[in-house]
Amino acid sequence: MTTSPDGGTGAEPGAAPVCPRHPRRESYVRCQRCDRPVCPECQRSAAVGVQCVDCVRAQAKTVRTTRTVFGGRASSTRPLVTQSIIVVCVAVFLGQMASGDVVTVRLSFMPVLAFAQPYRFLTSAFLHSTQFVPHIIMNLYILWLLGPRLEQLFGHARFAALYLVSALGGSVGYFVIVSPTDDAGHWIVGAVGASGAIFGLFAAQFVVDRRLGRDTSGITGLIVVNAVIGFIPQFNIAWQAHLGGLVVGAAAASILAVPALARRDRAQLAAMAGLVVLLVAVVMLKAAFVPDPLLG
Repeated sequence: MTTSPDGGTGAEPGAAPVCPRHPRRESYVRCQRCDRPVCPECQRSAAVGVQCVDCVRAQAKTVRTTRTVFGGRASSTRPLVTQSIIVVCVAVFLGQMASGDVVTVRLSFMPVLAFAQPYRFLTSAFLHSTQFVPHIIMNLYILWLLGPRLEQLFGHARFAALYLVSALGGSVGYFVIVSPTDDAGHWIVGAVGASGAIFGLFAAQFVVDRRLGRDTSGITGLIVVNAVIGFIPQFNIAWQAHLGGLVVGAAAASILAVPALARRDRAQLAAMAGLVVLLVAVVMLKAAFVPDPLLG
C-alpha cells in the first residue's frame, strides 16, 4: 500500500481518510509522528495525542534496554531459565519414577564412569532421589527463592552459565574428594541432585550481596545450616558435591558480578571457559592417582 497526501492511504482525493492497517475503517484521528490516519484499535497513547502501532514499534527499536550493573535486563520480570530448570527437573523426576529408576541409573554421577560417560557430570544435577521426595521439593524451592533475582541481575545467559558451571563443580568436587577404596562405596554408587548447583547459587548470592554492599548474614546462615545438614548420616547427603558447588559457584559469580566495563562480555566468556578448563584439569589430576581399571 502506498501513501499519498490525501490521508496517507492512497485513496482518491476528497475521500474519507482510512486507517492504513484497516482500510475499511474511516479515521479522522492522525498519528502524531507519521500523520497517517489511525483507527481506535491501532492507537497508542503518547505524551501529546496518539501514535500508531507502527511508529511505537519503530521507536522502541531505537531505545536502549536498561540493564542492571551486572548485565541483566532491569525490566525483565520472567525468570525463563529458572522456570525451565524446574520444569526439566520435575519432568526427569517423573521419568525416574516411571522407569523404576532406570533413568536414575543411566544418568546419575558415578566416579567410576567419569571418563567412560562424562555426560554424567551434568545430567546428575537434574536427577533427584525417588526414595526421598523432600529432596527435590527442597532443592526446587530454594532454586525458586534464589533463581529469579540472580537471573534478573545477571541476565538469562549468564545465569544459565552460573547454574551449569556450579552443577559441574558439584560433580567434580564429589569426584575429587571420594576415594575408590572407601568403605561406603561412593566410587561405584550413583550420586544425584541439584544440590551442587544450589550451593553455587548460595555462593553467588553471597558474592552479589558483598558487591552491592548488602548484609550477608542471611545468606551466610542459609549456607551454614544447609552445610551442617549435609553431614547428618541419616540423610545420606553428598556433602562433597555441596562443597564443590559452593567453591565453583563463588568463583563463577566473582567472574560474572563485575560492573559494566568495556569488552566485559568477552572477558567473562574467556574467564568462564578458563574455569571449566581448570575443572577438567582437576579431574585429570585426580585420575592420575586412581588405578585405570576403576575408571572404565
